[in-house]
Amino acid sequence: MSNTESLADARHQDSERRRAKVLAAIDRLATQGDDLSVSSVSRAAGVHRSLIYRHPDLHAAVTARASEPQVNSLTGPGASKQSLLTDIANLTDRVRRQDAHIRQLESRLAEALGEQVWQRAGLGGPPDHDALQKQVNHLEQHVTELQRQVADRDDDLDAARAANRQLMAKLNTSRE
Repeated sequence: MSNTESLADARHQDSERRRAKVLAAIDRLATQGDDLSVSSVSRAAGVHRSLIYRHPDLHAAVTARASEPQVNSLTGPGASKQSLLTDIANLTDRVRRQDAHIRQLESRLAEALGEQVWQRAGLGGPPDHDALQKQVNHLEQHVTELQRQVADRDDDLDAARAANRQLMAKLNTSRE
């Protein structure tokens, strides 16, 4: 066996040994219920993360085991990391919606309590909307009538001015 062949064989054996360590670490972490990620597996196996990333089968093994629900003999099957993250996102969105609803209810409550205090304090309740609308309609009619009267008086004034001009013109022409 040549020197080159023995080096290639030693490298191959080292690679196989490290692969076996990674696979054993994946099994050990899954059995213990620990977090399964490339970083945690590489730490447990004593290898660099790049080894797992360079070998697609090792990387696939880590991600496949990490996506499996963890089974604990005391509590039963666990949830996958992805399902937990989805639950957190859904719960966060639900909390956000509930906060908005609570703010809306608090605002309505404050308005109702303020109205109640206003009425009980004797400062007067809110004016009757129908009565105010009737008063607005009456005042609008009155304004329209006054505008018509002003227009009539303007017409009378224009007529009086025209008559005055004619009379002044006659007086001026008769004197000449």
